[in-house]
Order: sequence, then structure tokens, then C-alpha cells
Amino acid sequence: MISVRQMKAARALVAWSQGDLATASGVSEPTIARLESEDGPLGGRLETGEKLIAALETAGVEFIVENGGGPGVRLRKLPLPDQTQKNRQKS
Repeated sequence: MISVRQMKAARALVAWSQGDLATASGVSEPTIARLESEDGPLGGRLETGEKLIAALETAGVEFIVENGGGPGVRLRKLPLPDQTQKNRQKS
């Protein structure tokens, strides 16, 4: 599971408010506010965390697990425009 700090950082990377995350995940905004009000591991029900993570990953966020440098988040690398065009032509 991710930490509250990772979730806040992920929202910042994609420029989402709590309301935006609520809309994308199907989790209520008050629930997101409650979860983000404490520090540490993301609390709440497992299904709630899974919905939040899925919405942020769909928006392009990658969650980085503890690997000696600490947990974090980053934006997924987008394919180069010419690679995207080649992939579309193959379909």
C-alpha cells in the first residue's frame, strides 16, 4: 500500500484536487480528505485504496516502492510522438 504523502504527491503531479481524484476514482471527496488528514500509510478499506491508486495510475502516475532511496512517485514516461504513430499504424 502507498503512503498518504505519496498520494498527495501523486495528486500534485497530475494537478488534481481532492475533488478531481474523487471523480476519477469513485471515492467520495470527504473520504479522501479524511484519509489525507493523517500521515503514514494510507488508511481506510483496501478497496478504497485500490480505487485511488488505479485512478492515479490511469492518469500517468507511477508509485515507487521503498528501494533504499525511499518511496516516491513519478509520471510515467510517455512514448515519443513517432513511436505512438508507428503503434497506431500497426493496429
